[in-house]
Amino acid sequence: MAAPASADDAVTQRLVIENCALATVDAQDTEYPTGHVVVAGGIIESVGPGKAPEGLANVVRRVDGTGHLVTPGLVNTHHHFYQWITRGLATDHNLFNWLVALYPTWARIDAPMLAAATQGSLGMMVKGGVTTASDHHYVFPRGAGDLVGAELAAAAEIGARITLARGSMDRSVKDGGLPPDFAVETTEGALLATEEAIDKHHDASFGSMAHIAAAPCSPFSVSTELMRQGAELARRKGVRMHTHGSETVEEEKFCHELFGMGPTDYFESTGWLGDDVWMAHCVHMNDSDIAAFARTGTGVAHCPSSNARLAAGIARVPDMLAAGVPVGLGVDGTASNESGELHTELRNALLINRLGAHREAALNARKALRLGTYGGAQVLGRTAEIGSLEPGKLADLVLWKLDGLGHSSIADPVTALVFGPPAPVTLSLVGGRPVVEDNHLSNVDEDALARTARAEAQRLARIAAGD
Repeated sequence: MAAPASADDAVTQRLVIENCALATVDAQDTEYPTGHVVVAGGIIESVGPGKAPEGLANVVRRVDGTGHLVTPGLVNTHHHFYQWITRGLATDHNLFNWLVALYPTWARIDAPMLAAATQGSLGMMVKGGVTTASDHHYVFPRGAGDLVGAELAAAAEIGARITLARGSMDRSVKDGGLPPDFAVETTEGALLATEEAIDKHHDASFGSMAHIAAAPCSPFSVSTELMRQGAELARRKGVRMHTHGSETVEEEKFCHELFGMGPTDYFESTGWLGDDVWMAHCVHMNDSDIAAFARTGTGVAHCPSSNARLAAGIARVPDMLAAGVPVGLGVDGTASNESGELHTELRNALLINRLGAHREAALNARKALRLGTYGGAQVLGRTAEIGSLEPGKLADLVLWKLDGLGHSSIADPVTALVFGPPAPVTLSLVGGRPVVEDNHLSNVDEDALARTARAEAQRLARIAAGD
């Protein structure tokens, strides 16, 4: 998998990682028990067995990867960063009751709170191997400040790529929805603000650090008009579309009662199926629903830990994959997944899906790794840039330490990563730039981040309590 250098050798800085196991997650699932990666100018220049090529010019760093596995960076396809400051609440609720319990608190969030929550959420994921993350932010209280700008600035400090799915809600309690009346936007206001976010922040160039998606929240918090016009806006602007779908049996009942059809048929009627769309959860999908997603190329963000935490059920991931549905992994908001780490979702996706109809044949370690890397890139529309270790792709990769006690007796490195305990990250690169070194964030002070997040969580709790 070597490629000749395309940049000027005299000026291109190179980073070389050698003596490591490699799982490329390319189309052939190529793996090397001992191999190398050469990064040149933020791009993967070569990947292959054995030592790196001799005579490389301008090598500014060499990393001895002995005892490590290198994989593509993990890609998180669904999250709610703001929930970092409301963790540990409503821990014994199902989805609808959990939302009712927490919406009044979430509706008090402001820009400093969101900035702190973004760095807590994204920082935890990056420490666990995430290099690209999608955040679905849909709570925009009046007077809260520039929430989109605050989130993107906070994410830029961490150094990961982000797809910010600019969410919206216009169906409140008075309209038969779940959010309180003061927590929603008008239909027109939501559409205008989404278009403004796209125009101001979306960067479609190769290697972009920030994408914007149009993302009305869910069928039970969004009007049909906002769904339809949101789809039209996204396609006019050439951005992707994201929402929650088929998460619970209560949602399916809601759709039948309000729209006279199930969630998938409702989504199709409003323009919300297509290869530019991905849905979070998709737990309660019948054969017809899965076929519709496969036919249209609609993607799925599978969030196994959150689905278990909220007792939503087990998504039919093996059936989706067999049908050709693009599937990635998601942490979901940390108010329903308090650990907030995507690498634990590799293991939980495998284990929880084995509780379903396919049992031990549901997923294996390599399928789980593919969900968390290439599958995520596919769902976010970025397979030309990320998701596998191949020459010409962005140097978004992770060096996992597997020679410690926790993995010491597991011979196969991919099995060790997925089945074993969370592996420390020795080095994580985004476009060739370190974001994690020796299991610590490279660009921010973790202790200061923790203090700020704690203070903002306490301030939110006081405001929500009326103090």
